[in-house]
Amino acid sequence: MEAEAYRGYCLQSVAAAYDVVLITGEEPSWEVPYLRDCIVVSDPTDQAALSAAGRTLAERYDLAGVFTWTEWYLVPVARLARQLGLPTTAPEAMQACRNKATSRALFARHGVPSAASVSVRTQAEAEAAARQIGYPLVLKPAAHAASIGVIRADTPEQLTAAFAFADQAAGLGRESTSVLVEEYLDGPEVSVECVTYRGRTTVVAVTRKTVSAPPFFEELAHCVAAADSLLDVLTPVARAAIRALGITDGVCHVEMRLVDGRPRLVEVNGRLAGDMIGHLVRLATGIDLPRAAADIACGRAPDLTPTRSSAAAIHMLYPDTSGTLLRLGFDGISPRWLDRVHFQHQVGDQLLLPADGGNMWTARIGYLITTAPTADLAQARADQAARRIQVHVEPRAADEPVAGGRPA
Repeated sequence: MEAEAYRGYCLQSVAAAYDVVLITGEEPSWEVPYLRDCIVVSDPTDQAALSAAGRTLAERYDLAGVFTWTEWYLVPVARLARQLGLPTTAPEAMQACRNKATSRALFARHGVPSAASVSVRTQAEAEAAARQIGYPLVLKPAAHAASIGVIRADTPEQLTAAFAFADQAAGLGRESTSVLVEEYLDGPEVSVECVTYRGRTTVVAVTRKTVSAPPFFEELAHCVAAADSLLDVLTPVARAAIRALGITDGVCHVEMRLVDGRPRLVEVNGRLAGDMIGHLVRLATGIDLPRAAADIACGRAPDLTPTRSSAAAIHMLYPDTSGTLLRLGFDGISPRWLDRVHFQHQVGDQLLLPADGGNMWTARIGYLITTAPTADLAQARADQAARRIQVHVEPRAADEPVAGGRPA
């Protein structure tokens, strides 16, 4: 199951320190060995259902804290924590994280370097915003994640299709269904992994990212090094962004781009990073971000002492074309520096790239993770291992359907 492949390390870490009771939208499977109890609700984003489940668990147990690493549940879980009298960042701050239009407004108000941004609902409004900001532009849903619905437009001719692409994904949003038309930030993409406890933010790592060529923004690779030279440059901006949003407690994944060497905010995610970044941080520094998130949720100061100084990289596996997966495997013996290889599709599955209307869940084949003393070597090893992945895809017909999905 993909939740285990991307979040299994989080639950394992938390369960090593705490008794875990889970509220989930489906019957647990791989999670069972880590749980003391579980309540299944049809939709965890339904505040009434989530709150009722939380009250039931509070009657059974002396709850110390509650938190989530799932993007869609951030606001409901913050409200639940407040209802139960447990430590939490204010739901309003989580709402500001989830609605990127609100985030941009707060960044501007507090002087945090960000991108020019206009919230729109129609094609005509998008055209007016484009004339105001200028090309190239980025269009994105105001309340989504995982680069779903994010697209670049370089000319007025590209804007129509780009707005339709972003608007379709925006319609699935809960906190907002609007589309943002934004200034394109031209430069390398990075993220800053932050831990905030009682209003004080510690930056524990920088993640260097590799993204796909325009017009889409699929994340292809990440690398974390304990001694990254960007830490001093990015830390003040990350702290300012978290402070502007009103985040007081929790682990955040702060995305930026370096424009002419200076950091500009993309967004703040009020949760643990996806794509196994938390695992990379632990491999590189020894700092356990899931454990830190659990400690903070229980009102305890997290241990952020580094115990390692190395590097780790993840390489996402994508096909060259949409179609039917006919062959998939890894050639040869795994070296010690290959932490893991995971395949999230199997032979016979249909793969659909973003250019054909897909997303990371319909396109990504899997990932591999490598370690090394330095970032350059970790990335070189990841590229080396990726060349040993055997993939053969039969191209799909233009009208062939495929099932979609959304991140957990």
